[in-house]
Amino acid sequence: MKSIGRVLGISLAVVASFSVSLHAAEILGAGATFPYPLYSKMFDEYNKATGNKVNYQSIGSGGGIRQLGSKTVDFGASDDFLSDEELKAQPAPMVHIPIVSGAVVLSFNIEGVKKLNLTPDIIADIFLGKIQKWDDKRIVAINKSVKLPGIDIVNIRRSDGSGTTGIFTHYLSEVSKEWKDKVGEGKSISWPSNGLAGKGNAGVAGLIKATPGALGYVNSNYAIENELTYAAIKNASGNFVLPSNATVMKAEAEQRIPADTRVMLTNTPERFGYPICGLTWVLIYKEQKYDSRTLDQAKETVKLVNWMLTTGQQYAPELHYVPLPPAIAKKAQAVLKTVTFGGKANFSAL
Repeated sequence: MKSIGRVLGISLAVVASFSVSLHAAEILGAGATFPYPLYSKMFDEYNKATGNKVNYQSIGSGGGIRQLGSKTVDFGASDDFLSDEELKAQPAPMVHIPIVSGAVVLSFNIEGVKKLNLTPDIIADIFLGKIQKWDDKRIVAINKSVKLPGIDIVNIRRSDGSGTTGIFTHYLSEVSKEWKDKVGEGKSISWPSNGLAGKGNAGVAGLIKATPGALGYVNSNYAIENELTYAAIKNASGNFVLPSNATVMKAEAEQRIPADTRVMLTNTPERFGYPICGLTWVLIYKEQKYDSRTLDQAKETVKLVNWMLTTGQQYAPELHYVPLPPAIAKKAQAVLKTVTFGGKANFSAL
């Protein structure tokens, strides 16, 4: 390379830059809207560091899983892990690699009200359609210092397949037998009550902000960025807890994380833990040699995910996400090391 630089009369730095650009890759991903603000930051920094571009489509967890299943992207992203049945339905084995965690908050739009307490049974009954007014006696009883108006509660939920919906409905199924028996959980469900639906976390946040009387579930970073108010939720220990990075970390610390990292972080028994939170995962095929996929494509995908688990973690707190604690990060790295190309592990170092 030195001789090339001398002959052409250009600096080694220019030659090196040209060399990087020749080998720059474009990595395709799609899925969850919850981590989109963080992923945008991560992928911009990754591009600066490596020259590799990451094209991420924030289309919802369900859409991301479908695109990975059809092998049109290098990775999918979801806030809800695939069940055993869903994994068996995929064309080949996939692995879940957690990236960060965060809270699903109950945001509301009530003029003049900035603080609100909600209990699990009240939340379930609102979304079941059994509680329809903000001045319902059960809501008033736990908010005695708040003047609640007699206006309709307008439920706001997702219109697309959503890991955020998966987390929220998993929580409702844990705390309400009626919800579990009548509705259940999933990325897409048949809602039992009338309401409004928005696409992605951004769509839900926008509807909450624009709709008097609204109550909707949205990931905390979208609530914060849109200056939405959100409720303190009574946890399993009987305490009303506001969502924050600190209260999510407390909930996370109480969970036993399995080797495959597929776990929900809801309904924590931790005294000061927030009860509705979860991980968000990147999903890739365990065997990276498929169809016409090259070794270089596989290498770049694994290197990106490894960067997200290490260097990329520093960007989480400023955008209201919780970095992986050491115990979960260690398991995420262990999962990534099981990925192969042509049966060979650790192929990214080849």
